Amino acid sequence: MARAPQVLIAGAGPTGLSAALFLARHGVHVRLIDAASEPAATSRALGINPRTLDLLTDTGVADQLLAEGQTIRRLHIHRRGRTLAVVRLEALHLGAPWPLLILPQARTEALLTQAVAALGVAVERNLALEDIWLDEQGATARLSSGETVRAPILFAADGAHSTVRKRLGIGFPGDAWAEPWQLIDVDLSGPPPDEAWVDLREDAVFVCLPYSGSRFRLIGFGPPLLDDLPPGWRAGEVRWRSDFHISHRIAAAMSVGRVALGGDAAHVHSPIGARGMNLGIEDAFVFAACAADDLSGQRGRLADYDRLRRPVDQAVVRRVRALTRFVRDTGSSADVARRVAIPIVTRLPFILERILRIGLGLDHPVRLR
Repeated sequence: MARAPQVLIAGAGPTGLSAALFLARHGVHVRLIDAASEPAATSRALGINPRTLDLLTDTGVADQLLAEGQTIRRLHIHRRGRTLAVVRLEALHLGAPWPLLILPQARTEALLTQAVAALGVAVERNLALEDIWLDEQGATARLSSGETVRAPILFAADGAHSTVRKRLGIGFPGDAWAEPWQLIDVDLSGPPPDEAWVDLREDAVFVCLPYSGSRFRLIGFGPPLLDDLPPGWRAGEVRWRSDFHISHRIAAAMSVGRVALGGDAAHVHSPIGARGMNLGIEDAFVFAACAADDLSGQRGRLADYDRLRRPVDQAVVRRVRALTRFVRDTGSSADVARRVAIPIVTRLPFILERILRIGLGLDHPVRLR
């Protein structure tokens, strides 16, 4: 008979994989399940921030990410096609030994999967968690295979539509914005391969991020993004496209009894700021430390996870919402504010660095106590 897990993890995205990796390194026996039959082939997340690299350094994964990822050297900010500012990111002193990396999420997940496999943890796919019951000693989960699994702790990393969160009746308050946003991965000629581009247009937002080689990611709302590329840019093959709506939400609690939530199951926000995947990996790091302590006899440590993470995640969601609202607002007063404020802010390093720390994950410490 297979050994019963100490921690059952639902969801094998970046958050679940990272939790499995950190727990296994603590010596905790983990079982990792995922409803999908195959790893995701598309990549919603691209940015890997310095905080994430710091947390993954001892695992060896950070070195692999650094070897494969590329950096963004400059950020161009435009208003209606006219330059407001060019920010040389490499010239800023943000106190981080690593840069902001660009690497497709699918590749990050593959490297994390290899790392957990080396520690004896295999992802069990096509296996969803369908229901859950709690008591003082742990959690019992019913899986889509009909199997019932008992574990002292369950970690829900099962996405924005989390079954675990819903079954436990945990609220997910926040708001959603009505307009559809576009996401396109496309081959482009014209933009430099290591520079990001933001154009705050009259009735739209246009963001271009380097992806890999001649491939770039376009994000924005308004008219079709490919219909109004900057002068001198030409589009080639479209590799992937998706429309999405932006929500900003955080779970009413991130731990209930012997269950904890992490990643998109606990918080969602816009892609502006590149924090989604990174924030989930932070959740996983803190959860693993709390769970390992709890399993070693420090009862009550699992409850510390909510106290340690929810205020941090809530603050990040609030900051990202404010930043996205500043980018999204196409009204006349917002346009004046951008036209005046952006050139000033980008010439004041102490203010600019404070803003950039949000995207780099350096706007708060990661506390384990």
